[in-house]
Amino acid sequence: MAYAERLESAWLDHLVPRSIDAPTVVSTFAGCGGSSLGYSMAGFEERLAVEWNEKQAASFVANFPDVPLHLGDIADLSDADALRLSRLAPGELDVFDGSPPCQGFSLAGGRVFEDKRNQLFLEYVRLLKTFAPKAFVMENVRGMVIGKMRLIFADILRELKATGYQVSARVLIASHYGVPQARPRMIFVGIRNDLAALGVAPSHPQPLFARGVTVREAWHGVINEPEELDVARFGTNRLVHRILYRMSPGEYADKYHPNRQLYGMHRLDFDQVSPTILRNGGAGGVCEACHPSEHRRATIAELKRLGSFPDSFVMRGSFQDRWAAIGNSVPPLFMRAIAAHVRQLLATVEERHVESA
Repeated sequence: MAYAERLESAWLDHLVPRSIDAPTVVSTFAGCGGSSLGYSMAGFEERLAVEWNEKQAASFVANFPDVPLHLGDIADLSDADALRLSRLAPGELDVFDGSPPCQGFSLAGGRVFEDKRNQLFLEYVRLLKTFAPKAFVMENVRGMVIGKMRLIFADILRELKATGYQVSARVLIASHYGVPQARPRMIFVGIRNDLAALGVAPSHPQPLFARGVTVREAWHGVINEPEELDVARFGTNRLVHRILYRMSPGEYADKYHPNRQLYGMHRLDFDQVSPTILRNGGAGGVCEACHPSEHRRATIAELKRLGSFPDSFVMRGSFQDRWAAIGNSVPPLFMRAIAAHVRQLLATVEERHVESA
């Protein structure tokens, strides 16, 4: 099945009404809904989402109008309100999901050990204790296991285990799960201790694709609106234009010019998987994801394909807002694979319950 057809098929799975016994999920740091869409594609019913950014939340609401949303700081969501909004009692939730902001861990940033953003996972842990779900999934960047950041990784792992879970953590690559983007991410999977005692250990999905989806395959049939193409062009930035004319597919701008303004500027290659899409590529005069042959940025329609967002997924806000939403998101097809795997783990738990009854 061609990539665009797989995306459309997954979108139709998202639109299917949930069965009364559908597994449940709560999503924190939900952004525009990348993780939420992945869970929905895997048949989950989302009971609550938490997001503080109004611009990203606007996209979330456009696509998930029936999901209760706490719009604001996660620290302001009390335990009682979280349970009330989700219509759940402690222990009833199937999966608790979250991607705490990763800038403090990211290899693209300064990786400051004391960065306050590295502490937001404690709010995730607080609500994990509140819901006491059967399983949890937490996503972050692989930078947390490099250099001194390993100390923070150890703290996170210790804290998660202390809440009563068996935990497995692995770096997974999004392109191995059908996403046309080589996006490495640390994925934590936890199974509650009483369920793990039945012989169901936390684990991760095996790669689904031996070969990644290329940019050419991802963009087959994509439709760009004229006004989007206008926004994607670089305007009057002569330096960017001069360097772009010299760049070949797959090359970075620093090969041709040492100016830090051009740091990270990259021409995509039609016949390769895209590198990780960053949140700030839609702003300023340069961009890490430039078209392979045209002298412009990728459009939002093209970026949605690279991020495994179906064409029908609604993105709100400016060009920069929508780019940031995609750059911040867990690719839906990536999360669908993880969600489907965790759903199977929980199904095995149910089978063990029946066998032991």
